[in-house]
Amino acid sequence: MLVRIYQPARNAMQSGMSKTTGWVLEFPHADAREVDPLMGWTSSNDTQSQVRLRFDSCKHAEDYAREHGLEYVVQQPQKRGLNIRPRGYGENFATDRRVPWTH
Repeated sequence: MLVRIYQPARNAMQSGMSKTTGWVLEFPHADAREVDPLMGWTSSNDTQSQVRLRFDSCKHAEDYAREHGLEYVVQQPQKRGLNIRPRGYGENFATDRRVPWTH
Protein backbone atom coordinates (compact mmCIF):
# COMPACT_ATOMS: atom_id res chain seq x y z
CA MET A 1 0.00 0.00 0.00
CA LEU A 2 1.50 3.31 -1.10
CA VAL A 3 0.69 6.15 1.31
CA ARG A 4 1.13 9.83 0.55
CA ILE A 5 2.97 12.26 2.82
CA TYR A 6 2.39 15.93 2.09
CA GLN A 7 2.12 19.36 3.64
CA PRO A 8 -1.43 20.71 3.26
CA ALA A 9 -2.04 23.97 1.44
CA ARG A 10 -4.24 26.68 2.85
CA ASN A 11 -7.87 26.60 1.78
CA ALA A 12 -9.70 29.33 -0.13
CA MET A 13 -11.28 30.79 3.01
CA GLN A 14 -7.97 31.13 4.82
CA SER A 15 -5.92 34.30 4.53
CA GLY A 16 -3.10 33.31 6.88
CA MET A 17 -0.72 30.40 6.86
CA SER A 18 -2.06 28.71 10.01
CA LYS A 19 -2.43 24.92 9.97
CA THR A 20 -0.12 24.61 6.97
CA THR A 21 3.11 23.90 8.84
CA GLY A 22 2.35 20.28 9.77
CA TRP A 23 2.60 17.18 7.58
CA VAL A 24 -0.16 14.68 6.74
CA LEU A 25 0.08 10.96 6.04
CA GLU A 26 -2.90 9.88 3.94
CA PHE A 27 -3.97 6.38 2.94
CA PRO A 28 -5.24 5.76 -0.62
CA HIS A 29 -8.72 4.59 -1.57
CA ALA A 30 -8.70 0.79 -1.80
CA ASP A 31 -12.29 0.33 -3.02
CA ALA A 32 -14.32 2.29 -5.51
CA ARG A 33 -17.07 4.48 -4.11
CA GLU A 34 -20.66 3.44 -4.64
CA VAL A 35 -23.69 5.68 -5.12
CA ASP A 36 -26.68 4.98 -2.89
CA PRO A 37 -29.69 4.68 -5.24
CA LEU A 38 -32.19 6.15 -2.78
CA MET A 39 -30.37 9.18 -1.38
CA GLY A 40 -27.61 9.65 -3.96
CA TRP A 41 -24.86 9.67 -1.32
CA THR A 42 -21.48 8.16 -2.07
CA SER A 43 -20.19 5.51 0.26
CA SER A 44 -17.41 2.98 0.56
CA ASN A 45 -16.55 -0.01 2.72
CA ASP A 46 -12.96 1.21 2.98
CA THR A 47 -12.61 2.95 6.34
CA GLN A 48 -8.85 3.34 6.10
CA SER A 49 -9.19 5.94 3.32
CA GLN A 50 -10.83 8.23 5.90
CA VAL A 51 -7.72 8.18 8.11
CA ARG A 52 -5.36 11.16 7.97
CA LEU A 53 -2.49 11.19 10.42
CA ARG A 54 -0.89 14.54 11.29
CA PHE A 55 2.78 14.98 12.16
CA ASP A 56 4.98 17.91 13.15
CA SER A 57 7.63 17.18 10.54
CA CYS A 58 8.16 15.14 7.40
CA LYS A 59 10.79 13.04 9.19
CA HIS A 60 8.28 11.95 11.85
CA ALA A 61 5.81 10.92 9.14
CA GLU A 62 8.50 8.95 7.29
CA ASP A 63 9.58 7.24 10.52
CA TYR A 64 5.98 6.22 11.23
CA ALA A 65 5.60 4.77 7.72
CA ARG A 66 8.84 2.81 8.06
CA GLU A 67 7.86 1.44 11.51
CA HIS A 68 4.56 0.13 10.18
CA GLY A 69 5.99 -1.25 6.92
CA LEU A 70 4.21 1.22 4.64
CA GLU A 71 5.58 2.29 1.29
CA TYR A 72 5.36 6.04 0.99
CA VAL A 73 5.86 8.89 -1.42
CA VAL A 74 6.67 12.40 -0.21
CA GLN A 75 5.21 15.35 -2.10
CA GLN A 76 7.28 18.43 -1.39
CA PRO A 77 5.24 21.62 -1.03
CA GLN A 78 5.51 24.47 -3.48
CA LYS A 79 6.40 27.50 -1.39
CA ARG A 80 4.59 30.66 -2.29
CA GLY A 81 6.04 34.11 -1.96
CA LEU A 82 4.83 36.44 0.74
CA ASN A 83 2.45 39.17 -0.35
CA ILE A 84 3.46 41.98 1.97
CA ARG A 85 2.90 45.55 0.88
CA PRO A 86 5.61 48.00 1.99
CA ARG A 87 3.34 50.17 4.12
CA GLY A 88 0.41 47.79 4.46
CA TYR A 89 -3.23 48.55 5.07
CA GLY A 90 -2.45 51.70 7.02
CA GLU A 91 -1.22 53.33 3.81
CA ASN A 92 -4.85 53.85 2.79
CA PHE A 93 -5.31 56.28 5.69
CA ALA A 94 -1.87 57.95 5.75
CA THR A 95 -1.74 61.72 6.11
CA ASP A 96 1.19 62.08 3.72
CA ARG A 97 -0.60 60.75 0.63
CA ARG A 98 0.15 62.52 -2.64
CA VAL A 99 -3.41 62.14 -3.93
CA PRO A 100 -6.45 62.43 -1.64
CA TRP A 101 -8.14 59.10 -1.13
CA THR A 102 -11.81 58.94 -2.09
CA HIS A 103 -14.38 56.25 -2.58
